Amino acid sequence: MIREDSAMEDFQPSNPDYAEQVRESFARQAFMGHIGAELVAISPGVCEIHLPHRPELTQQHGFFHGGVIGALADTAGGYAGYALAPAGSTVLTVEYKLNLVAPGAGERLIARGRVIRAGRTLTITRAEVSALEDGDETLCATALQTLMIQTNRADGPR
Repeated sequence: MIREDSAMEDFQPSNPDYAEQVRESFARQAFMGHIGAELVAISPGVCEIHLPHRPELTQQHGFFHGGVIGALADTAGGYAGYALAPAGSTVLTVEYKLNLVAPGAGERLIARGRVIRAGRTLTITRAEVSALEDGDETLCATALQTLMIQTNRADGPR
């Protein structure tokens, strides 16, 4: 679980309708819909996404596939950053580094993204993905991400 520390700050969104902007964008994410991911929480610089277990999301050992874990980390970090983006803009992932630290074994994945530094053009986020099993969370991945803020570009298909 991402912990609060003094290096993280409380961010103020530049768009007062940031939550609606994020929810609408998430609803257009065909891949997140396809795998059954749910946007559970959004606040300035923070996002949480849950994904219930389904057999088709697993690898050969029955664990959540690493690609699914990576997609959740990327999406949670991306929407944490997008919550701070100006109205009428969008974000794109420039880079992310994912460390898988334990198998994704459980009935649900929980991805939490948080902005570390919000810049005018580049935003840095951290995401952690945990597997929930019998009420206990086990960290299975951590990611560091760089987002590019694109102002005056609609957040939808070209």
